[in-house]
Amino acid sequence: MRDTERHHKTINTEYGVRILSTIDFVHLRLLAIYATVVECGSFAAAARKLNSSRSRISEQVSQLEADLGVRLLQRSTRQLTITTEGQQVFEQARQLPDILQGVEAITTPAVPSGRVAITMNHDIGHKYVLPVLQDFQSRYPEIQLDLILDDARRDLIAEQIDLAIRIGIPRDESLIARMMHEERFALFASPELLQKYGKPETLEALEQLPWVMLDQPANPQLKYNGKTVELKPTQAYRCNSPLMVQQMVMRGLGVGIMLPTTMREEVSSGRLVQIMPALTSEALVFALVYPSRRQLPLRTRTVIDYLLAADIFGR
Repeated sequence: MRDTERHHKTINTEYGVRILSTIDFVHLRLLAIYATVVECGSFAAAARKLNSSRSRISEQVSQLEADLGVRLLQRSTRQLTITTEGQQVFEQARQLPDILQGVEAITTPAVPSGRVAITMNHDIGHKYVLPVLQDFQSRYPEIQLDLILDDARRDLIAEQIDLAIRIGIPRDESLIARMMHEERFALFASPELLQKYGKPETLEALEQLPWVMLDQPANPQLKYNGKTVELKPTQAYRCNSPLMVQQMVMRGLGVGIMLPTTMREEVSSGRLVQIMPALTSEALVFALVYPSRRQLPLRTRTVIDYLLAADIFGR
């Protein structure tokens, strides 16, 4: 096969034949090395600058010449002489070392930096993420977080969101999920509500109390002493925000089914009381979700590693 056929592809156009170069990223690196050799004046000087060996640099320039099918340098025992074609190639390639260094600095930064978008429910943001933000900022001051609080599930890929903290493992195979925490729902009420209505001891008595219920497509399946039950309160508020439900329960508007970790501080301070511990739910999994495991920017990997190591749900 002739060199022109080996190193170029042709396509037919309205005005004849146009040659398309097959130079790829490897050739760009070789061109940058060649430009460094010309600027330094020798293989040895270029090797010192590139932290390589003279023989390796010479081999790479020879590979470039073979791939291009043209002599770039005339070698002698004492000096290098640039050919006419070599001079023309150098004029085009002389900026490549700086360009490739800039690309490398972007793709493999020494320090993680840039913006990372992460979405979560309002209660997860307030209860779990907010307490660690100052520590995260002190460790990684060059990373800025875009916190998207939304009780509806955002489309990570369509909206170009880097991460999400979600309850449940996504069924979408294009998403990666890392388990962060597992927990079961429990029943809570304010001391004021219990003083007014009394502490329920049976499911029937529980159904007579006012409730604050989270209105969502899939409510947790409840179990009482291990048996599945369906409660039908006689009076209930409905709300689509977990955070709002928590606030309403604390104000004595009704009993509510919530996650114990979200109410840990309120229970320890006496603002809430857990009631009927035999009533619980199936285990719920909290997961850190992101679109792809491949080619994650350093800033995104850093946020993932931090959130997993920080154990935000167990603090």
